[in-house]
Amino acid sequence: MATTTAPTKAPGRGDRWAGPGMLLPFALFYLVFLVGPLIYTVVAGFFDASLLKKGLGDFAGLSNYTAVLGDDEFWRTLKNTLWFTVLTTVPLVLLSLVLAILADRFVRGRWFFRFAFFAPFVLPSAVISLIFTFIYADQVGLAQQAAKWLGVDTPPSWLGDPDWAMISIAAATVWWTIGFNFVLYLAGLQDIPRSVHEAAAIDGAGPWQRIRHVIVPMLGRTTTLVTVLQAVASLKVFDQIYMLTMGGPDGSTRPSLQLIYDTGFVEGRVGYASTVSLLLFVVILLVSLVWFALVRRAEKER
Repeated sequence: MATTTAPTKAPGRGDRWAGPGMLLPFALFYLVFLVGPLIYTVVAGFFDASLLKKGLGDFAGLSNYTAVLGDDEFWRTLKNTLWFTVLTTVPLVLLSLVLAILADRFVRGRWFFRFAFFAPFVLPSAVISLIFTFIYADQVGLAQQAAKWLGVDTPPSWLGDPDWAMISIAAATVWWTIGFNFVLYLAGLQDIPRSVHEAAAIDGAGPWQRIRHVIVPMLGRTTTLVTVLQAVASLKVFDQIYMLTMGGPDGSTRPSLQLIYDTGFVEGRVGYASTVSLLLFVVILLVSLVWFALVRRAEKER
């Protein structure tokens, strides 16, 4: 008995606009809250804009850029931001990779490690800052007591000493955010076929040789993603530093975003703050492009 198939219905006019219609809310959000402020930032950098007067103010040309580039405070906050980026990016990439490799060896209970390492990441920055305010407290803080147990007679003031404040904040940030990179690496490890590990074992490769010559190279793209995301996130640091030290002591932990906040919202100099924002954006863009270029060059040489 012959069967007949119903003719397929040609897409109507309404079906054609279903996809763009679903994208429209996000497109509007993107334009209003991302593209719009970016355009305003670029334009305001050429004007003497202020929160105390309407409009953009008088045209300033490149005077804001000249003032920012000649401002010692701008270079000091940029140096603090870059130093924080180095202190956090390196351990957050290396430690998350090591922890993911160790956790991947557990067939059972892997969910527990995911939960244990990722749980702090979902906590708000205010909660993390409150926790580490008590941990780093002078005399009674847990960090002070731990240093005394290790034989240090006079532990430093972790948040009050300019030599230790940024390191202490970086350590808190590593504990807080390591779970995100850990999950990314664990997902990358699970994408490596078990046949690759078995073939390496048959060829006589030991555990360390498999990690060095098989796992790490096959995680190259994941490492690139993790490093770029982490570097960009560290360059935009503000919350935990502001709540733990407010940029102190003596400005030793003041990041670029706090300079933007202070000049733009506290002092009301919107044009100056917009210029700093744009220069910081250029720094973040250059760091990302340089890293991508280095990774591509390394991949071509392989």
